[in-house]
Order: sequence, then structure tokens, then C-alpha cells
Amino acid sequence: MEPSRIALNVWQASGTEFAFRGHPVFCQLGGPAGGEVLLLIHGFPTASWDWEALWPALTRHYRVIALDMLGFGFSAKPRDYDYTIGAQADLLEAFLQREGVSNYHVLAHDYGDTVAQELLARQQEEGERPRLASVCLLNGGLFPETHRPLLTQTLLASPLGFLVAKLMSKPRFCRAMVRIFGARTPPPADLLDGFWRLVEQNGGRAVMPQLIGYMAERRRQRARWVGALQTTEVPLKLVAGLADPISGAHMVARFRNQVPMAEVEGLAGIGHYPQCEDPASVLAAYKSFRASLRHQ
Repeated sequence: MEPSRIALNVWQASGTEFAFRGHPVFCQLGGPAGGEVLLLIHGFPTASWDWEALWPALTRHYRVIALDMLGFGFSAKPRDYDYTIGAQADLLEAFLQREGVSNYHVLAHDYGDTVAQELLARQQEEGERPRLASVCLLNGGLFPETHRPLLTQTLLASPLGFLVAKLMSKPRFCRAMVRIFGARTPPPADLLDGFWRLVEQNGGRAVMPQLIGYMAERRRQRARWVGALQTTEVPLKLVAGLADPISGAHMVARFRNQVPMAEVEGLAGIGHYPQCEDPASVLAAYKSFRASLRHQ
């Protein structure tokens, strides 16, 4: 992998903030003002900077919006906040409405996939909200039965989670991240440094046990969120690194079985962060998906 195209300091300096429920939220905006809106939804435990390798290409074609959800990155990380997937979806919809967005597309990863599933479920409910035009998902726990969390994630979700978070160190964090990348696409040092800084920012380790509650929430909400994939009329595509130990080839096989109408593209040798490991392939897959929509 190459070093980052947009350094984390530059990413932070070029962003802006808005307030949601009294908390500052970091936002990154780019692309033509009149372009089709593309919302990028990041994963756990990182933030919107995950998309930096794709950012220059995407902003040439779309009006791109990327937020650090509450509890992540440069956004606030309050300890007394209810970090549910629904609350994160509320945040994204509030920002879209603030920006006057009526139609939008989604490209999501990991935790962001689950938020996208909630947004899909809401499309089938009553109420005025921005309309989803398409959803492209990268590696993530779309099905709780195929999700294979790291030991660190399992411990964070346990009663000892507060202690695990407190004892987490940068070397341990980096070793865990390296394990989920492809063998031939390991993360460079600057990416790992940036990921750790995003976790540490604003006392982030303290809220990680609360954030990891999404794993249990996926189990409780399986019918709603898997059902959203199966019944939606919104065009779907999955682009996934097959070498991902958390949600790789085994998740892709489940997706093909459970959501047969969706497009699927597997990336051989790529791990859990395809947008970082092989941005060119992810971009090509996404552009192909969007092109196919124009012919429907």
C-alpha cells in the first residue's frame, strides 16, 4: 500500500463542524455543489478519513459528504450518550436535511454498513426523509451469524470492556489492525498512526465499550436490518475483500444466498479495509455500479 494521499492533519484542517443534540460533529464536504449527493459512512473504530484514498476521484464526480459519527474521530465522544445505530442514522439524516438534500447515494463500510441498513429500513416507513437512490456496501457484519469479531472486540463487548479500553495501547491496536488487512496489502505506518490518533482523539477509548454495543444490537435487530436488504427496491451492490477474517469470503457467500438480486464483486487477497488496501478496484467497482443505474 502507498502512504496516505491526504494526510490526517490536512483532512482535519479542511473539514468543518455542525452541532447535533448539542455535540460538535466533524464533517468533510467536497465536489460540485450541484452534483449527485454521495454519503460516505465509515466503520468502527476509525472515521471519515478512511475514505481519503477515494476522496479526490469521488469529488470529481459527486457532491460527497463524510461525517465522523458521534463517538468517532474528530467528533464529540460524550460518555453519557446513547450510541445506537438508530441514533447515528438520525445524525446522518439530520445533516442531509440541513444541507437541503432530497436524494442521495450511500457508500458504506463495516459499522457504516449497519447504519446503511437502518437507513434502508426507514425508506419503507412513513415520514418525510431524504430518498436513498442506491447503496454500495464494503466489508461489514451484514449478518450477525457470519460476523467473526476480533478477540479485542469481544472483550470490549464484555463486562470487562471498560478495563480493556483503558489498557489498550497503540502497539496492541496496530497489531490487531494488521491482522485484518490482506497479507499483500498491509497498512503503512502513517495509516496506523492516523487510525490510532482518531481513536485517541477526545478521550475516545473511554467510549469504545459503548460503541461496540452495535454487535449485540445487530443480533437484536437482525430481522429488521437483514430484512431491509432483502425487501428494498433500492439498488444494492456489495464490494468485499475476500481475505478479510471478520467479514470476508464467508460473509460474501451468505450475502449471495440471502440477497440474490444484488450485485456482488469480490476482491481476491484484500482484507477488511478495501477502500484503503485497493482503492483503485473499489473505485472501478463503484463507478461500474453507478453506470449500471443509468441504464435501468
